[in-house]
Amino acid sequence: MADAPSPGSGRLSSSGLLLVVSCYALWGIVPVYWKAVDVVPSHEMLIARVLWTLVASVLVLMLGGRRHEIGERGARAWAWNLGAASLIAVNWGVFIYAVQTGRVLATSLGYFINPLMSVLLGMLVLGERLSRLRALSVAIAVAGVAAMAIRAGELPWISLVLATTFALYGLVHKLHPQPPLGGLVREMLVLSPLALAALAFLFVRGASALADATPMAHFAVSLSGPVTALPLLLFHASTRRLPLIVIGMFQYIAPTLTFLLATLLYDEPFTRDAAIGFSLVWVALGLFLCDAVLRMRGIVPQ
Repeated sequence: MADAPSPGSGRLSSSGLLLVVSCYALWGIVPVYWKAVDVVPSHEMLIARVLWTLVASVLVLMLGGRRHEIGERGARAWAWNLGAASLIAVNWGVFIYAVQTGRVLATSLGYFINPLMSVLLGMLVLGERLSRLRALSVAIAVAGVAAMAIRAGELPWISLVLATTFALYGLVHKLHPQPPLGGLVREMLVLSPLALAALAFLFVRGASALADATPMAHFAVSLSGPVTALPLLLFHASTRRLPLIVIGMFQYIAPTLTFLLATLLYDEPFTRDAAIGFSLVWVALGLFLCDAVLRMRGIVPQ
């Protein structure tokens, strides 16, 4: 395919760029969807998200003739899936809760911190060496989070949980790589028995927004499947067309759009304390990107 150079080639694929921008743009504006379905509490939306994501991903898997992607067997493989599924479930649940309780700004900070958390985990778990610029960027980001915690009198737990769980989720996939769609299906399969049991409990108890929801509300909730699966499919399609370092640079589209939604659309207060913390994190990310550009151009060794 003329427009799909290998990820290691120097030429950037225009279709790859379109895919990665679309992916991160969708991830950036996804709070709009979770706000629209906030009549359903976050814990019930998490249950629905797991089940509808399973439905959506299985459909794509079957229609794409990729059933072989879920064929990995053995208790050890499923244990890795359980670990990844647990992390992504916590991440999803906290994200939905944050959006529904008017803390979209905290989710933005979490995903600004996330790549730096991944670098830190790479150093601690994988023994990767940090360049001076990366070490400095991590230190400045830590200072930013600490400044916010000190001024607010509490840790920005939503941001830290989102950053940590997603970074750990990425680490699990690095330690145990899987086909992206097949891996997602297996993770949802692991979570679905618990989700079904929780749903049954809520329906039997009778105190459930889903049990009392109208057909239109159920349709809106069912969209959580494609809302979850579509950006993921776009992301993995882009990784086949672009170098990972380029994809990494585009990841800041998502938290930037979320930041704009929080401050401009949802009128969340951007206090002086938040400005100090965000500013330090943005400086850290600037250094991180500078290091990435230098590596991409071969000015510093990989």
